[in-house]
Amino acid sequence: MALDQETRDQLIEGVRRFVAERLRPLEAQVSADDAIPDAVVEEMKELGLFGLSIPEEYGGLGLSMEDECLVALELGRTSPAFRSAFGTNVGIGSQGLVMFGNDEQKARYLPGIASGEIITSFALTEPEAGSDSASVHTRARRDGDVYVLDGSKRYITNANKAGLFTVMTRTDPDKKGAGGVTAFLVPRDLPGLSVGKPEKKMGQQGAHICRCWIAAACTSAPSVSAWPSG
Repeated sequence: MALDQETRDQLIEGVRRFVAERLRPLEAQVSADDAIPDAVVEEMKELGLFGLSIPEEYGGLGLSMEDECLVALELGRTSPAFRSAFGTNVGIGSQGLVMFGNDEQKARYLPGIASGEIITSFALTEPEAGSDSASVHTRARRDGDVYVLDGSKRYITNANKAGLFTVMTRTDPDKKGAGGVTAFLVPRDLPGLSVGKPEKKMGQQGAHICRCWIAAACTSAPSVSAWPSG
């Protein structure tokens, strides 16, 4: 939903002040500590930054793409690590659920995503496939009433904090390209899901990426769901 001009101006001005007064002074500390202070993350939650794109009915701000881009431009005035803290919650970590999830899944997860209580990750990139979604090797095999997922992912943003993963898998090995790929909602506490330590990077300290390993049997609903990627 597009904001009226007065409301938009107030939002942008508030984010601009937050960036100038709270975030930019912390850039050196975040780089040295490789971490964003918890107090600042809580302030981001209070500002609604974790729910920019989440519909209002689930506790988000429900911004239009234009309004969200204007907010992102203001966050671009400081270290990208700060936007990374909530970026997956308003982008690839939630939008599959917003667009294709059923009512039960949305009610279960979206309020927590919008508030920042649940951190999301998007598990696509693999050692053998890179970030080409049509070439993923991670498998999801149906076995009666459950799916068995098996594979590994690399460079997954916020995986060390995530409570919910969108995992891209190949469900039809005989179908080439994106048509054989399905996305699953996988909660962090699923047995068989493990996450490595944050990788050491040359820059962008405070924004964490990790490796994930998946060898799990998953119930098909509601804890894990699937929708076609193409």
